[in-house]
Amino acid sequence: VTNQWFLPAVRGDIPPGCAAHGFVCDGTRILVFGGMVEYGRYSNDLYELQASRWLWKKVKPQAPSTGSPPCPRLGHSFSLYGNKCYLFGGLANESEDSNNNVPRYLNDFYELELQHGSGVVGWSIPVTKGILPSPRESHTAIVYCRKDIGSPKMYIFGGMCGCRLNDLWELDIETMTWSRPETKGTVPLPRSLHTANVIGNKMYIFGGWVPQSTGGEISTHDGEWKCTGSFSYLNLDTTEWIGLISDCQEDKSNSLPGPRAGHCAVAVGTRLYIWSGRDGYRKAWNNQVCCKDLWYLDTEKPPAPSQVQLIRATTNSFQVKWDEVPTVEGYLLQLHADSPVPSVAGIPATGVPETSVLSSQGGSSLHQSQSLPSVPYPEVKVDHPSPTNNVIPNNVSAHWKMAKWQSISLSSNSLLKVEGKEKVSAPENKITQEIVKNHADATGFKESNAPSLLPVCTSMKTRDRQWYDVGIFKNNSAVVSQFYLLPEETMSVSNKTESANVPDYRLLKKQDLFPGTVYRFRVAAINGCGVGPFSKISEFKTCIPGFPGAPSTVKITKSVDCIHLSWEPPSSPSGNILEYSAYLAIRSTQLQENPSQLVFMRIYCGLKTSCVVTAAQLSNAHVDYTSRPAIVFRISAKNERGYGPATQVRWLQ
Repeated sequence: VTNQWFLPAVRGDIPPGCAAHGFVCDGTRILVFGGMVEYGRYSNDLYELQASRWLWKKVKPQAPSTGSPPCPRLGHSFSLYGNKCYLFGGLANESEDSNNNVPRYLNDFYELELQHGSGVVGWSIPVTKGILPSPRESHTAIVYCRKDIGSPKMYIFGGMCGCRLNDLWELDIETMTWSRPETKGTVPLPRSLHTANVIGNKMYIFGGWVPQSTGGEISTHDGEWKCTGSFSYLNLDTTEWIGLISDCQEDKSNSLPGPRAGHCAVAVGTRLYIWSGRDGYRKAWNNQVCCKDLWYLDTEKPPAPSQVQLIRATTNSFQVKWDEVPTVEGYLLQLHADSPVPSVAGIPATGVPETSVLSSQGGSSLHQSQSLPSVPYPEVKVDHPSPTNNVIPNNVSAHWKMAKWQSISLSSNSLLKVEGKEKVSAPENKITQEIVKNHADATGFKESNAPSLLPVCTSMKTRDRQWYDVGIFKNNSAVVSQFYLLPEETMSVSNKTESANVPDYRLLKKQDLFPGTVYRFRVAAINGCGVGPFSKISEFKTCIPGFPGAPSTVKITKSVDCIHLSWEPPSSPSGNILEYSAYLAIRSTQLQENPSQLVFMRIYCGLKTSCVVTAAQLSNAHVDYTSRPAIVFRISAKNERGYGPATQVRWLQ
């Protein structure tokens, strides 16, 4: 990801420039409907962009079996659910002369059925029950469906119909019934040209034109409207409004997005991005400012990453990786060690325990992190203001991030670098500064913090079971040859101690990895809300001197009735390689009793660095669902001392 804008070379039926159009994204295709193509002239054309090929196509849906197709309009809502788009309302020009603009607010409702992959079927006018929402334009519409119960619902909020609105309407898409749900909490001010986005079970409302209030009263005078930077959400399960940033919120430090309307907002995972828009007073067109800033807000801590996967092991290091978690600042990697394990020759499972999940790909540009270990990050959540007031919680402003075009992500492999032993290098952007500040400001920790990143132990007996920080990494890979030791006084802190002085982590000692030792790994993702939950635990063993290392760079190719496995010899053979063995995880009753203990069958033994896996052998394979469905292979090498550790490969199905 470069985090740089680029202008794609589009081709095909390129649409004219338009404003206030409808826009939906369905996988890699984008549909654009209507909008204002020039002043006073509105469109009802439908265009499809295949973003995988940057190909535009003007599509012509069939007209409804009853009634007319949608008339030209702007400021309508266009929402996607399943294979259907839902069009509601907007503003039409009653006059046939585009220079003579006679506004007509709409509340018509259309359904557009899409074809799979590309193209559309046609428009229809659903028969609805209940009272249709009043006519409006520049409103928002989102579709939400609870995971556990209920049918999909479309929610329409606000808009403009001569004056701004703040009413909420609900459409049950299964029964096609309109209703006005009762809400709790403080309803946001009437507004238009705002945005609405669903993340989880919340509809986030940001910005728009709102009344310019004087003395606590809303003025209906046409000229007294302003842009706002207010921010609220509606809990769609409880229909309760929660205010996060109020209209009168002061922001002297520029840590919040400025007031704006006509901006765009998109949710990527649990992160909300806001781009552009304009600010100013309605009649003072000369004073309006076009914003060119990009902001994002992390609304929740990130989910747990996949288990740590081994790329290769040596006698004193591991090269590891894990699946990327979208929209995160970095990853905290931790380990703890068993006592050194005696040498055991034989099947490769002794070198790599069954619970491990390893990678099929060797990563490129992997660098060892030399980052500071972590301290407890503050508990930061967006959704815990008091429901009795509309005051912004202190922590919300800290979550908004101003994104620099070329540095939304951090610019080094580890978030925090250590230069020598005394000095911390200057943070490279605002995100890094905040993490450094979290380190400097931490004055203590509680064991109940979830997750507690500073290990707490009850007795010296459990010292060897502590989790130690390897570092905080920007990318989803690392070379691990050391970890950070905690000082004695921290190790022996009692459970009952609510707080303790956090030591200066820049002065912590590093411990090298030992040969022939089993290490357990876990990893957690970090975003603006803090550190998320840890992954499941993986176990890997460093190589024993004299035994061969694990084979590397495993490749899998598929042909009609078999697959081909190939690999490269270990980087440290410790002598002559006598043979290789390849194993396949197979279905067994033992797996049903203990799903984490894989059972392997040898499918190859020989000197070649490749083998064929037949369809008959694959029919026996166990499909591992720990992350994405995969078939698991192991490959190990043998020299005069015996078999070394195996490289484990997950072949995605």
